[in-house]
Parts: sequence; C-alpha cells; structure tokens
Amino acid sequence: MIHINDIEVRYGEQIALRIITPIKIEEGDRVGIIGSNGAGKTTLINSMLGLVPYNGSIRTKVKPSEMSVHMQKNEYAGTVPIRYIIEALLNTSIKKDKKLSELINFFNFKDCLNKKFNALSGGEKQRLTIIMVLIQNTSLVFFDEVTTGLDFETRQQLMERIGTWYKKKNTTVLIVSHYYEELEQLVNKVMILEKGQIVAFGNKEELFNKYCGRSIITVENNSYNNKILKDYSKIFAPKHLLAFPLKEENEEMGLIRLLIENNINFKRSNNDIEIMSINAKMDFNSKKNGGNVREENL
Repeated sequence: MIHINDIEVRYGEQIALRIITPIKIEEGDRVGIIGSNGAGKTTLINSMLGLVPYNGSIRTKVKPSEMSVHMQKNEYAGTVPIRYIIEALLNTSIKKDKKLSELINFFNFKDCLNKKFNALSGGEKQRLTIIMVLIQNTSLVFFDEVTTGLDFETRQQLMERIGTWYKKKNTTVLIVSHYYEELEQLVNKVMILEKGQIVAFGNKEELFNKYCGRSIITVENNSYNNKILKDYSKIFAPKHLLAFPLKEENEEMGLIRLLIENNINFKRSNNDIEIMSINAKMDFNSKKNGGNVREENL
C-alpha cells in the first residue's frame, strides 16, 4: 500500500522529518501515529499526500483521487444551513443519497442539518467533517487530530463510531492523535515519532511485548505503594503512576494477590499505548545517547 524509504523533509535549515529505516504500511492496516508536539506527525501525513517537498521515496499505488483526509482545521461557509453545504460540495441530495443518509444517521447528525456552521458545537463540527471524509469511500484515509479540543466522552463516541464504520472494510486508515486511549481499540499498528525520527513502528501487540512484557499493572505513585512494591521491577510511566512489567501469568497473579492483601487499587493492561510509547522513547534515547538518558528527558 505505502512504502517509505529514506525520506527527509526540511523547513529551511531545520530537518523536520528524517526516516531512514524503510516503512511498509499494508492494505487494511489501521496505523496510530503518535508523538509529542513537533515530533513530525503532520509533516509525515503532508509528505504522503504530496503537500510538502521531500527527498527520498514514498511509493503507493493509490491515486490522489483514492485518498481522503481529515485535517486539524476545517472551515465551511457560515451563511447557509449545513444541509445545503453538504449537498453542494457532494453534488447530491441527502434524501436521494442512501449512503449519505446512512452516514448522517450513523453519526447522529440529522438534527444539525438546519444549523449554520458557526452554530455547531466542536463535536458537531468534527462529525460534519468526518461524514464528508467517509462518504468518499476511498481506499486510503488520513485523520489528523480528529478529536482535538473535545471532551473525553465526545472523543470516545467519535472514535468508537469511526472504528465501527471501518470494522468490516479493507480501508487503510492512518490516525494522528495524542490521545493514547482512543487508539488502543482501533489500531493494529503503531508508529511513534520523536523530533522528526521514527522511534518505533510495528504491530501493536509486538511492540507492547517488546517494551512492556506480557502485561503491566499500574498503581498510584505514592509512598505507601512504593514501600509495599519496592522489590518489584518497574518500567517508565507517567509521574503519577508506578508501572510493573509482567512476563509470566504466575508472576502477575502473585503481584495481584499482594495488591489485594494490602488494599491497593490497580489496573491491569496488555494494551497501554502510552506506557509502551514512553518506554520505546526511553530505549531510543538511551541507545542514541550511549545508554545515558533520564526520565525527565521525555
């Protein structure tokens, strides 16, 4: 589907993106692209779309007409009801277009059709643009920070609906997001970017196993929990958490028994993209700096 090999994007003298290791995205992949601000996520998407010049090779059999993209900012005319904007841009009638009506109902957007764009909430604006993207039915779709600025519940609802819509389709979907939890049930591959470089790319489960083990258990980072769990090995985690990697089932059950005996609340996961990405970055930076890296460098 997409082959990326040895590409570099510069903005003046600054290198915004440099990918040396070949990257291959297969047909039907759902790829979550994550990284901090300035990591190169949007630059990568723009490179694939041919919107910025680059050196190197990005090969795909998908024609531009077979791609669709949801960018971070989308604006529409604010002088007429949304239904007329949809029908004008798509050159169709909502009443007569069965697929368009299905999408509008699927995203609970019917009550918004008579509103003007400026009267829509943030979530409604995002639903409008998602509908405009999905109706194109392309084989390759990009979503760039599709839920930025929305509350947690609205973000979850939108991502669940996107996942449901594509569940039985062979569409290749690339999703840029800094909300890790919304990617966990949606993607099969993860690409982690840091300062314009690929930290890690591959199957989500394989990357989790590499950087976190079979599973992890997280608890609140406080003095009591540190004392009780001082003999257990930890991996890097957000500062408010302690994360324990577990390779075997008996090891996991032993830790769970200890936590229950000491009345400690915990969470078990084999799918935590945030902690996986933190440890991938730490490993990447450690190798780059000859093994000398500190947690605050994240």
